[in-house]
Formats: sequence, structure tokens, C-alpha cells
Amino acid sequence: MTVESSQILSRIIEITRNLGTMTDLETYLQSVLSAATELTESESASLLEYDEASRDFSFKFVPWFHRDAISSERVPLQGSVAGWVFQHLKPLAIDDVSNDNRHYNRIDDIAGFTTTSILGVPILVHGKPVGVLEVFNKQSNYTSEDARALEALAALTAASLQNNLLEKNMLATQDEMRELDRLKNEFIAITSHELRTPLGLILGYATFLKELLGSEHQEQVDAIIRNSSRLKEIVESLSSVDNFQSGGALVRSRRVSITRIVEDVVVSFHEMADKKGITLKSDIDPGHALWVDIDGGKIAIVLSNLLKNALTFTNEGGEVVIRGEQQPDFIQVSVKDNGVGIPARDLPRIFERFYQVESHLTRRHGGMGLGLSVAKVMVEMHGGRIWAESAEGAGSTFTFLLPVNQQPDPPETVKPFSE
Repeated sequence: MTVESSQILSRIIEITRNLGTMTDLETYLQSVLSAATELTESESASLLEYDEASRDFSFKFVPWFHRDAISSERVPLQGSVAGWVFQHLKPLAIDDVSNDNRHYNRIDDIAGFTTTSILGVPILVHGKPVGVLEVFNKQSNYTSEDARALEALAALTAASLQNNLLEKNMLATQDEMRELDRLKNEFIAITSHELRTPLGLILGYATFLKELLGSEHQEQVDAIIRNSSRLKEIVESLSSVDNFQSGGALVRSRRVSITRIVEDVVVSFHEMADKKGITLKSDIDPGHALWVDIDGGKIAIVLSNLLKNALTFTNEGGEVVIRGEQQPDFIQVSVKDNGVGIPARDLPRIFERFYQVESHLTRRHGGMGLGLSVAKVMVEMHGGRIWAESAEGAGSTFTFLLPVNQQPDPPETVKPFSE
């Protein structure tokens, strides 16, 4: 009794559906071989994988009763049905292998198996052959319908092999990324630690020299102090991020007025704003102190980094406004500018450490891409959330929330000031 076309189609659909839920390659290949023997009414089946290095085939999968005997054996490219199918990229059926020298009978001798007939089809991945699917010993002759059914199963086999390879590559990439991240964090920790002492000495001696030297050398000494201070800021930023990620950072909370922090930060940046001809102001309702339990020093760093970023990328004649507002369970603070804005492609990544917007303005102003990363770290240490809204050429608004009662998860949707 032959297998009807409807049975073949039904079985192939079942195997196809199982591909989407495949969790184990060996189990799936077993189901493919079982379907191959069933649909072609064969005695047995095997899956051979081509080895480009040795230019021969290994048994990727065989029925369990042959596995111990032949799993380590090789099938040559020349002088085998698998080799012919692989090289010609088309099915081959031999109904009497005793009269065909393309059959490699050594495997029969090792397995104690007698092959009388064989049908093989290539397994193709992106049009390139990677192996061969074979069935053996049909009581009648193999037909073109058998070949089509086996080709369909070979295509599903190729998909399963490709999925398995992609999964392995993904896992390997994830492991590599974790290792690279570990090495990066280790480098940052060591570097920031080793730079602190020499930077402290440079700043100390430079300040001492400034008091001793005459006015003719003040410009040079000021340059040393200015650039050493910039390096010190970078080291502190690196340490802040590293301490948070390693669990070494502490939040020393006390009752603090956000309004007072805003006022202090605005005063400290007035000189920078005046030099650039930028209007800098705060917008908080009178009489609203905006009290919250936080580490005031860390939130001052957040606000300073956001404000410095806004002033850096706002042109002369622009405006930067800091706003504060009491929400039911949160204090909301924003820094809004009408500067150059952020391209949409860069916006999702601006809080990543070392990420910089690729534009001539970013490169002209320098920086290491740490300010926003540090701000994000500091806010999240308080159980808060920070985000940015921007349109290229129309300015940016950076907003952060601080929980009044130190709630771990801020709300997902809060109406921003810009709306």
C-alpha cells in the first residue's frame, strides 16, 4: 500500500509546525528521519553533513540501532551516493545498488546492514549544499513523489540546522559581550583609581605655582589647572558609573529642597551662560520648596550635567529653562533648551556610557559621552527615571522623576512639560 499525497502533505505540515517549537535539534532530526522512512516506505534513513576541511561526510544523525557502529565513520565525497548528490545538487535514486559503483558499501559492512536500494537528496542552505538526506530499502522502486517528499524534509532539515547555528552564534555573542563588558568595567575601575593620585598632585602643585609665579606665567598655569580639573571630572564620572554598576555606590538620603538645588546650580552656571549669550533661568512656583528625601549631592550632579549639556549645545541668543513641579508621588524636574536638538536615530542611545551624537557640533565641543550616563545612574540610584525628548534643530527637554517616598518603580507615563 502506497502513501497517499494527502498523508504526505499532512505529515510534512506537522514537521513544519514542529520546527517553530523546536527546543532540541536531535529530537527534531529524529522526527524528520522517522517521517522520511514513513513517507517513502523505506527501511531506514540517515543524515550526512559535509566537512569542508576533510572533504568528506560525517553522520549527523542515524537511527539509534546504527548509531554506535557508524556514528564516527566517514563517507567519501568521491565514490558515494551522498557525494554524487552533493556535487550535482539533485536527487538520486538507485533501485539496485549491487549494479552501481556509486554506492559506498563499507558502511554496510560496519553496521551489519544490507542496502538494496537508496534515494538521496541534497540539503541546501541559501543555495549552498551542506549535507545529504538518504533513505534505504524500499520494497518497490523509488518514485518522483518519494523524491519530492524527501526534498521537502531536506528543506526543513536545513532550516533546523540553520536555526541551531544561529542560536549557538547568538549565545556565543552574548558570552563575548559579557566578557567585553567585564573587561571594560575592570579597565575603567583600575584607570580611574590610578589617575586620582597623580591628578591630585598636579592640581595641588599647579595651584601652589600660581601663587608663586608672576603674571607672565599665569596663562600657562591656568591652562594646567583648567585641563587637570577637566580630567578630574572625567575620572569622577567614570567612578560614579562604575560604582553604581558594581554595587559600590551609596545613597545618603536626607530631607532636601529641590528648589534650593536648582537655585544653587543655576548660580554656578550663570557665568558659562553669560559668556555664550544664553538666557538661563529657573521656573518653579513661588513658595514651593519641593522637599524630598534624596542624596542632594548626587542630584546636584544630575542637574549640573543636564544643564552643562544644554548650555553646550545651545547657540548664542538661546534660552535654557529649569523647571520643577510636584506630582502626587514624585518630584518632576526638567531642563529645556532651544538648541541644536538630537537626531531621532541617536535619541534612544544618548544615555549609554561613551555614546556621542555623531555630528560636527559634538566633535567640536568634545567630551567623552559620560555626563548623561552619569545623570541616568544617579537618578536610578534614587529609584527614579530619566528620559529625553528632542527634535533636531528645535531643542531638547531632559526630564527626571524622583519618588517622594522612595518608591522603586516610577510611573510609566507622566505628562512631560513639553506637552
